[in-house]
Amino acid sequence: MNTSIVTTDRISSHVGPASRRAASTGRNEEKDRQLSALMREAQDGNQAAYASLLREVLPILKRVVQARLSFIPATDREDLVQDILLSLHAARATYDPARPFTPWLMTIAHNRMVDQARRNARRAANEVTVDEYPTHVADEDTAADGYGDPEELRQAIKTLPRGQRSAIELLKLREMSLKEAARATGMSISALKVSVHRAVKSLRTALQG
Repeated sequence: MNTSIVTTDRISSHVGPASRRAASTGRNEEKDRQLSALMREAQDGNQAAYASLLREVLPILKRVVQARLSFIPATDREDLVQDILLSLHAARATYDPARPFTPWLMTIAHNRMVDQARRNARRAANEVTVDEYPTHVADEDTAADGYGDPEELRQAIKTLPRGQRSAIELLKLREMSLKEAARATGMSISALKVSVHRAVKSLRTALQG
């Protein structure tokens, strides 16, 4: 009886980690299929599916940003998550449903995190760059959890003042550089920086729920 128990324990101990890894891989693959299906439906115009997708990816993005950029201020991490969601919104038509969703999302997140890390590195070196917000408009408020329904996002953008609307559309959705956006709008770079910062703050407030 004791020999049987010991033998069983040894077998369980031997195969346990492999089984757990297999189970984890299976869960990850199932999650990816779920997200991919939601994105396909969103691309077909299903707004409920898109809202569900945003709710699903939000905690994933928060964990990734926290793990990789824990050294930056919490408010910067929250703003970065919002930037990633905006980039996802702008690039959603480029997703190929035949490919896994998570690597596509992580590519977007990686690019935004690299941009943020570079900005923080320059800030730490006391360099003045056009990518940074003026310190006098720093936002200390807690960021909203997400942008929610895409139609609500579109409507919220429409309600922004003209300068803020132009700034958010060019810099966040179309991902222009500040110099390109300045040429397109005739606004100064400083004005654009302030406008996009205020626009993001207004959108978080309007869409928080």
